[in-house]
This record gives sequence, structure tokens and C-alpha cells, in this order.
Amino acid sequence: MRLSQYVQRVQPSATMAIDGKAKAMKAAGQDVVSFGPGEPDFDTPDVIKQAAKAALDAGYTKYTAVAGAPELREAIRARYKSVYGIEYAAEQTIATNGGKQALLQILQATLDPGDEVIVLAPYWVSYPEMVKLAGAEPVIVTADESTDFLVPADKIRAAVTDKTRALIINSPSNPTGCVYDRSALQAIADLAVEKDFFVIADEIYEQIVYEGAEFACFATLDGDLADRVVIVSGLSKSYAMTGWRVGYAVGPKSLIGAMSKLQSQSTSNICSIAQKAAVAALQSDPAIVAPMVKAFARRRELIVRLLDGIPHVTCYKPKGAFYVFPKMNAYYGKSKGDRVIAGSMDLSGYLLDEALVATVPGAAFGSDANIRLSYALSDADIERGIERIAKALGELS
Repeated sequence: MRLSQYVQRVQPSATMAIDGKAKAMKAAGQDVVSFGPGEPDFDTPDVIKQAAKAALDAGYTKYTAVAGAPELREAIRARYKSVYGIEYAAEQTIATNGGKQALLQILQATLDPGDEVIVLAPYWVSYPEMVKLAGAEPVIVTADESTDFLVPADKIRAAVTDKTRALIINSPSNPTGCVYDRSALQAIADLAVEKDFFVIADEIYEQIVYEGAEFACFATLDGDLADRVVIVSGLSKSYAMTGWRVGYAVGPKSLIGAMSKLQSQSTSNICSIAQKAAVAALQSDPAIVAPMVKAFARRRELIVRLLDGIPHVTCYKPKGAFYVFPKMNAYYGKSKGDRVIAGSMDLSGYLLDEALVATVPGAAFGSDANIRLSYALSDADIERGIERIAKALGELS
């Protein structure tokens, strides 16, 4: 069967591929330590689960409005009002099957063939592929440890052309954990107004920020941004609800309406029961998130210290999210037996096969010098996994 040009251009998710292989190895009885998936290891808070149970008991199992039940859209709107002081109408909100669906629908609703979208690297693995699925071209603008993985506005300016339609920014960042401060974001916002492109701000990790950093919502910046910014967020990370598949977007009414039209012809509404759980999460005490963030902060200190203790490995200390992105390229060109480490893909494969440790190659995020490790796992597993990594690297020559 002939496949479309769009799907042939797209690469599968490296994160999901690694996680799938690691789970298969575990199922076969192998003792794999997985730093791969971006998934909190905490249970969903009880108040959220109880809301879902109540929804089931009440028979709340039918279709809802495509963009979300009025109760959920109001809860999303109210959160942005109470937390950020931003006034959105309910029609400017949409609930989606995770943040992924929101991002893809934004791109499908706004892009035409020949359009360009600036993607800041290191990037989440799906951004460039989603741009391709929408028929447009990703333009990658890179940063590294020398700037704390932050891409300055002047470097973005150099990448803007008359085809530039949008820019995707993720702060706090997956995979690096970097956080753009308000002044850096304002410079990007000013450039968007000057050069007439819009900004897709993926803020899924907005509540997972550590001491010394402060999250700034892109929609709160100065300037004429009302029709130029769409925010994507969700409940997967902050509320340990990855499997519930609740994402959302807030932005211009015309765009949200277009996304709803697309959603009506694809998935329709998200799970009705998950919507009731989402309302409970959005209306819960913000302190519900604090224990998880505190645990992540402790694990961050642990994993950075252990990685920095490995010869020739350097690790930027993240300011948000729950990933580290250590630089490992000092081991490229080394080998063990017939196995040569040519880059991050080889290194991640070697660590999984030889050390039973799952990581994600940095090449998937646009930075082959690095690999990504999630620290959403226990202290004991972090210590055990990094010990195995150190041993495996020490066996290369």
C-alpha cells in the first residue's frame, strides 16, 4: 500500500521506542532501570481519583461538547484568571487528548505548505515531526550548555524569513530543564510582533520549577499579543495524570474554534470521566503539587551530583521539569569489543543492552552530544542506574 508523503517524512517517537523496548525487557525478567519516559512516578492525588469515581457512579459516561464540557472549560478559564490574571472567555479554551493533540491541531489549523516554524533546540522530540505532519517546514535554532540551553532573541531573529509563520517555545524545557526568565521571553515576544509571527508556548511543566527560577506565562508579557500567542498545557505532569490524557489550549477565539472543528472530525471530546477528574484537579489546592515538586528537587540534586562524578561527563543543573541532559560526547569514538559508540543513538543502545539502563538519545532532541535522563524515579533507582552507567562507560576504550 502506498503511504502518504506526510507520514513518510515523520520519524517515530524515540522516547516511546526506548520505553517500549525497556518494558519488553522488563517483561522478559530483566532488571532494567528506566530513565526514559517523561512520566511522574507518583500516583494521581486522591481528590482527583474520587472525582472520577463519582462521575462513574453518576453515569457521566456520555459524549460531551467537542471542546470540553462547559464545567471544564470554565475551570480552565478560571485558573488562568486566578493564577495569571489573564481574562479568557470559555470559547477561548479547548480540552484535548493530552498536550500532543493540542499542539498538532494548532499547527494543522494555522500552517500551509511552504510555511516555516522556528523550533528552539534542544526540543521535545515531537515538535519538528508535528510541523512536518502539518505540511510545513521546521527551522531549528540551537543552543547548548554555554547559554544554559537558552536561545537568545537575536539568534532567533537571524532565522526569521518571509515564510516564518510561528515559533514553538517550551519553558520549563523538555529535555534540558532550562527556564526562560521574563526578560528573555519579552525579547522573543517583541520579535514576534515586529516580524509578524505567532508563538506557541508549551507550558506543560509550568508548576514544576525549582528554587532560584520563576515561571513566566508567555501570555502575561507586554505588547499586543492577544492574537499572537496560544498557550498549551495540561495535567499529565503536575498532577501525575499521564494516562488520563487531559491537555488543553487557550488562545485566540478563531484558532480555538478551528481546533474544535478539527477535533470534531478526529477524536471528538476527550473522555468524559477524565473531564470530571480534570475539573477537580484545576480547582484543587495548589499545595497538592508541592510534595511531588519537593521530591523532584531532591532527586535533581542527587542525579546531577552523581553524573558530575563520572569522568568526562558534564551536567547542566535543570531549573524546572524533571529531566537532566548530560553531555556525553567525550565517549564517542570509544568501543567495547566490536561495538563502537559513534553518537547518542549508539550510546543509549549500548547502555540499555550492556548496563540495563534506559535513556533517550540526544539526537532525538536535536543535540547529539547529550542523552536525556528522567529523574521521575526513586532515589534508590537513580543511584543504581547511574552506578551502572558509570561502570559501562568505564568499560569503553
